[in-house]
Amino acid sequence: MFKRYLSYIEISTKITSIFAFALTISYLFSIGQKININKTLIFFTAMIIFDMTATAVNNYEDTKKNNQVLQFKRHTALFIIIIQLFISIALGIYLAVITDIVVLFLGMLCFLFGILYSFGPVSISSQPLGELFSGLFYGFIIPFILLYINMPENTYLSYSFNFKTLILSVELFPIFTVLLLSIAPFCATANIMLANNICDIEKDVAVRRYTLPYYLGSKALYLFAGLYYFIYISIIILIVIRILSPVCLLSLFSIIPVQKNINRFFKKQEKSVTFILSVKNYLIIMISNSLFIFISGFLQ
Repeated sequence: MFKRYLSYIEISTKITSIFAFALTISYLFSIGQKININKTLIFFTAMIIFDMTATAVNNYEDTKKNNQVLQFKRHTALFIIIIQLFISIALGIYLAVITDIVVLFLGMLCFLFGILYSFGPVSISSQPLGELFSGLFYGFIIPFILLYINMPENTYLSYSFNFKTLILSVELFPIFTVLLLSIAPFCATANIMLANNICDIEKDVAVRRYTLPYYLGSKALYLFAGLYYFIYISIIILIVIRILSPVCLLSLFSIIPVQKNINRFFKKQEKSVTFILSVKNYLIIMISNSLFIFISGFLQ
């Protein structure tokens, strides 16, 4: 039963949450920022459980359309979704209570995206914006919330409001820093979905799912490669403007295996053979970046 549960929530796909989290923790360590263990653990737990919930919803909905068999009876599968959703919402609300309304707002966005990604007559996953939204929420929102709950108050923004007025002040350079740090998880995550959609384009069109590769055609492959190159450009920029240590230049060597995988994917786009290359590239990039950022913290 436990194996069926792990299959239902596709535990192997949780890397997009875990490594975005790990990269951000490495950055906090590298700048000497004390980590709030309580808030961080609550966020991590809520994040993982909701990620599992979103995947379960995706599988629950997909089996209605593709005639595949669920790992559990439908009422049991739905019960699992409800329980996980309740736990993640409860943890999210508690985190918002001990932090502030910004975390509540971002959490609500995450929950909305997670449900609409697969649920409803026109789900996000069946539209050409799936790559953008998956990259945004896994690549930017997760790091931002984690940084927000650990950095000193007003590091990124400050606000005041009443029933008539909302005053919001945004600190541009800190936000710019988060955006640059988020490029690696954003692009690497988006490319997992892009590779999946490239491989499934014929099957998707058959069931009226018109994803980004449908509109881009062969140009989707160049977008696939370009997103990886953009990651390496962002690392160089982060080092040049001294957000990251020069030690992180060593992570640029990961482009060698990444490029080999890009070349293989260009030659063949088959779900059972080459889709895994996007996952391998994700791991190569995120592990190398997290590792060298973490190492740079010891050399400060």
